[in-house]
Amino acid sequence: MEYIKAIILGVVEGITEFLPISSTGHLILVNEWISFSKEFTEIFDVFIQLGAVFAVLVYFRAKLNPFSKNKNKMEKKNSLQLWYKSILGVMPALVIGALFGKEITANLFNPVVVAIALFIGGIILILVEKRKTYAEVNTVVGITYGKAFLVGIIQCLAMIPGTSRSAATIIGAMLLGTSRVAAVEFSFFLAIPTMFAASAYSFLKIGFHFSSQDLLLLATGFVTSFLVALLLIAGFMNYITKNNFKPFGYYRIILGFIVLLYFIQR
Repeated sequence: MEYIKAIILGVVEGITEFLPISSTGHLILVNEWISFSKEFTEIFDVFIQLGAVFAVLVYFRAKLNPFSKNKNKMEKKNSLQLWYKSILGVMPALVIGALFGKEITANLFNPVVVAIALFIGGIILILVEKRKTYAEVNTVVGITYGKAFLVGIIQCLAMIPGTSRSAATIIGAMLLGTSRVAAVEFSFFLAIPTMFAASAYSFLKIGFHFSSQDLLLLATGFVTSFLVALLLIAGFMNYITKNNFKPFGYYRIILGFIVLLYFIQR
């Protein structure tokens, strides 16, 4: 039964981490019915998020590798700059997290906040898609350091559970004149230092003292999340070249209403 839980939670993380629908929000909701102990759940969530991040590294390995022998000097420079911009983009979250992380976790991590954030984020997604504007930046390489930093500031909104780190960064990049595809790619790249930093903080805070059974559960969740996220990234990149984010906005609104009604009546 415990391994089935690990697989289910890994699937939820793999599907929701990079879609603009909030992985943290979904995990909080799923944990209402399927969960481990409070202490183990915290570190388990870190591991399945790492699985999703490794899927990004694998899928975009050609674009992210600045040392590839198959790249010319300019291509290597572009790869390095993607890393620099991603690291710059995570800086605001590191500062805000260090200053207010404990207060945010203590006061906002509950289903009602998730429901409200899902609803509001859904409306914003739909409104952003209804704008009649043309993208100034059509490739992720064209995102400037200034835009990367501003997207990083907007990403801090995702500390409110249910907001979605992916939604915040994608919406932020699009409002700054970036195309859907470039915004999605940068959201993927920004996830790498963001999630590694969050994971390192969690390891330092919680420690790493687990039984062999715990390690097997962590490995199960990690591998499940990695495989599902890898498939999801491929499908999402194909989807976004031909479609917009409105369906995700409507999904968020409907889910937000359902969750709010459920917990009000409980």
